[in-house]
Amino acid sequence: MTAINPPKDKYHAVWIIFFILGLGTLLPWNFFMTATMYFIERLKDQSDVGSNGTLNVTMEGDSRNVLQAKFSNVMTLCAMVPLLIFTCLNSFIHQRIPQTLRISGCLSVILVVFLLTAILVKVDVTPLPFFMLTMIKIVCINSFGAVLQGSLFGLAGMLPAAYTTPIMSGQGLAGTFAAFSMICALASGSALNDSSFGYFITACVVILLAIFSYLALPRMEFFQYYAESGGLRPANDEENKMDLLKKDGSEEKRPVVSLTGEESKPTVSVFGIFKQIWVTALSVCCIFTVTIGTFPAVTVDVKTTVSDPGEWETYFIPVSCFLLFNVMDWAGRSLTAVCMWPGKDSMWLPILVIARVIFVPLFILCNVQPREYLPVVFANDAWYIVFMIVFAFSNGYLASLCMCFGPKKVAQHEAETAGAIMAFFLSLGLALGAGLSFGFRAMI
Repeated sequence: MTAINPPKDKYHAVWIIFFILGLGTLLPWNFFMTATMYFIERLKDQSDVGSNGTLNVTMEGDSRNVLQAKFSNVMTLCAMVPLLIFTCLNSFIHQRIPQTLRISGCLSVILVVFLLTAILVKVDVTPLPFFMLTMIKIVCINSFGAVLQGSLFGLAGMLPAAYTTPIMSGQGLAGTFAAFSMICALASGSALNDSSFGYFITACVVILLAIFSYLALPRMEFFQYYAESGGLRPANDEENKMDLLKKDGSEEKRPVVSLTGEESKPTVSVFGIFKQIWVTALSVCCIFTVTIGTFPAVTVDVKTTVSDPGEWETYFIPVSCFLLFNVMDWAGRSLTAVCMWPGKDSMWLPILVIARVIFVPLFILCNVQPREYLPVVFANDAWYIVFMIVFAFSNGYLASLCMCFGPKKVAQHEAETAGAIMAFFLSLGLALGAGLSFGFRAMI
């Protein structure tokens, strides 16, 4: 096997595996969010729980107890804080813990958490212990999910840039699955326990599929070539040839071979790598700060202005907010498989990222209710839908570009660390956006 003739990805098997692994990283969390009504129903005082277990949650504030009222806020806190902390830790510990253990171990723990969640659907637990167990599970899913995500982007960093795209695309599909689940739950009127049990078993199946896919990855000749090439890309790949050159024009340092014939890996400096990718890292952070700052905290409170809306009022937010966002986000992430403009060193990338800040006032000036301070400028539903399409598509496309480009701006042996750093700044954007969302909503 020579560098001149690298193997082909037969049947796009490696691409599909990375897509499944990307799906597996976000589907668990999305299914937890989708099942919010189930968790709120389970937190009812025992005297209030109906005998038929139907999905009949009343969301008015005066009908909820303390645990129900605080569930969403505490859930967000228990998700974002561990996600940020463990993504940061992964940037340093990934060099000390084997990649196989990190990825397969995290998937296994998440699988166990969802099996436990599915079992608890059929077990009666009083509200307070159930609340505590749920928050512990959310902490576990996001802690191990952070390590999994960072490790996965680092793994993809060893392959050509296009192999970060299936991860981003798979993550986008996870949100679309969740949105469809929400709409189906509204339309079916299924018993609470049946629909919730189906949610969690579906998540278990996807995680199992991701585990088997990862175990099959080392058997792929295409993956073996890049994993065993000593950190060097094939010389006939134009993009990879450019990556072998430093900015000062010198060649990338190759692994040093000792007198015993063993390769000693070059030292990797986290801060040195950050200096090379800081523009891309801050860009992905800015993208998700704007996105999470407005979606769903602001966008979910937009009301339809259609006179006599009928069923449209029930489905307006599930369709126009959640489903539309996830479908367009997925489309944006997937487009990078065929188009990667602007380039990784182009100034247009950070310019387009900063321009997305305009969506904050645009959504605030839609028909968000209740409101106290600002007027409604974009009252028609069409404005909201157009804003959502561009907002979601730009989120998926620009975020995917940044995650693809980050590991390609450094030497090959530094790519995994660069991927982990990019994942940290992605999580930092999520956390900053979650914090800013309270301020954005209060402005209205």
